Amino acid sequence: MNLLHASVMFTECLEALAIVPDGVYVDGTFGRGGHSAGILELLGSKGRLIAFDQDQQAIEYGQKRFEQDERVIFVHANFAQIASKLDTPVDGILLDLGVSSPQLDTADRGFSFMHSGPLDMRMNTTSGATLAELLSTVSVDELTRVIKDYGEEKFAKRIATAIVDAVDAGQITDTLSLAAVVAQAQPVKDKYKHPATRTFQALRIWVNDELGVLARVLSDAIDQLKPNGRLAVLSFHSLEDRMVKQYFRDQARGRYDDALRQVVGESRVRLLGKRFPSLEETQGNPRARSAILRAVEKL
Repeated sequence: MNLLHASVMFTECLEALAIVPDGVYVDGTFGRGGHSAGILELLGSKGRLIAFDQDQQAIEYGQKRFEQDERVIFVHANFAQIASKLDTPVDGILLDLGVSSPQLDTADRGFSFMHSGPLDMRMNTTSGATLAELLSTVSVDELTRVIKDYGEEKFAKRIATAIVDAVDAGQITDTLSLAAVVAQAQPVKDKYKHPATRTFQALRIWVNDELGVLARVLSDAIDQLKPNGRLAVLSFHSLEDRMVKQYFRDQARGRYDDALRQVVGESRVRLLGKRFPSLEETQGNPRARSAILRAVEKL
């Protein structure tokens, strides 16, 4: 498989970064290196790429793939740690918020509802609670909130109740049994989606605190940019995109003071708009269908 072509909105992401040959760039989610390889193609000998990933397997893959390229530095960390890991301002940062295909397709990571795997779902398998551990203590009310808010699932209460009951009865032992419980609790099936799609998305976001991480990294990322540096964020569901859109808009307008009911302070960024994948890409890669790319330039 050509990894460059598998990277969602590959060309659009590189265009959004407006790469200069001797610049310093951050790929916040290295994955399997598609976007990183594209950045390196546009960098000169003095350019530098700093590749983050919280998945140790991705880091090991990248170190092997680019072991001959001295321009690349790998950091095994969540991109929320960008501020503490960077020692100099950079020219551009790319944040791809999607789950990489190897994570989805490898059953033992616990992301797939199509294959039997452990109840894990952690992006970083070296820290944090697994899905099994969280489900062992969660209440119906809390799980309902998770599935409703993070999965935008209208049958959240029914599904949460079914999951908690099944956990208590010892009936959920892997991802397939979890998916079966969710499917059974779904009163209305979508012929275009597996009935567990939204719930598995919600559980993954919950396990990895993805929205909390995103909220923390947006401000830090802009702080780490040089003047005229660019931040590009590729999101895959409405919750992420809404957060990115709101934050970028606020930073472009200036900070709003609730007490004074007016904008105070100066704008930090210039909006560069949003882009969607082409029809050709979505036909060739169904996982690109929900992608939205937004970018800003630091003033």
